[in-house]
Amino acid sequence: MPPLVEALRPHQWVKNLLVVVPLLFTPKGLLYDVSAWLQVVAAFVAFCGAASSIYLLNDIVDREDDARHPKKRLRPIASGRLPIGVARVELLIVLVGALGLGFLVPPATSGVPFVVWPIAYLGLNLAYSFWLKRLVVVDCMCIALGFQLRVQAGAAAIDVAASHWLLLCTFFFSLFLAFCKRYEELSRQAEATGRTRATMQDYTPSFLSMMIGPLAALSILTYALYTVSPETVATHGSDRLMFTVPIVTYGVFRYLFLVYRRSEGGDPAQLLFRDLPLVASGLLYAGVVVVLLRAPLGAG
Repeated sequence: MPPLVEALRPHQWVKNLLVVVPLLFTPKGLLYDVSAWLQVVAAFVAFCGAASSIYLLNDIVDREDDARHPKKRLRPIASGRLPIGVARVELLIVLVGALGLGFLVPPATSGVPFVVWPIAYLGLNLAYSFWLKRLVVVDCMCIALGFQLRVQAGAAAIDVAASHWLLLCTFFFSLFLAFCKRYEELSRQAEATGRTRATMQDYTPSFLSMMIGPLAALSILTYALYTVSPETVATHGSDRLMFTVPIVTYGVFRYLFLVYRRSEGGDPAQLLFRDLPLVASGLLYAGVVVVLLRAPLGAG
């Protein structure tokens, strides 16, 4: 793809679909509200712009180190395919566009402007890029908090409260993905000729495995508790979501298989599109959720 587009890392935008999650799990009426969808789409695009601006900033700052890395040297800025001056202009345009869209989303009934969420996301990632990524464990927790901010933003866009169980599930699952990413990076570290991530010297395979196993269990457990919680049952009028737990369990176990047996997991966004069983389980999950939550209560 053209360097201008490639530098935005559009394949990573799939992570921002988390802003849609609160809309999918709200009462039936809101799911068919066109204005709610417009607000969620605006929120999604705003977070895509915010994320891409961080990618651009990191690639500009780290371009010399990236040029010595076996994989990162192929990035548009590190390889020289995207001139640094053009990259800076693109960064400014994308950042202004993201914040502008954030202002277009109506504020919540509490009066808090929606744009607070992409700004908080930008602030977290700036702190991560220039400081927190050098702190072991904290670096992974920052990634998890970034996912939580997306869910909170999606709830704020349609002016509903995000479920506490859903937030916990998001946190544990994204933390699980972050440690899996570190495990894959560590396994491939010997291939790198340039500088590696600052915290990698503090991680070991055994330590990461001690983190990954419990987080996989917590991800499944918190999701299962979410499906049968009184709050969820009251919202949807049934506990049907519990039937999706086996699909989620398979997805987590499949990911563990790819991390430990295939040495994959470094880029969850790409893996979710490349691994057919994961793709199939994701599509099956989405379809089952729609059927279970939108079917008449007397059915089945």
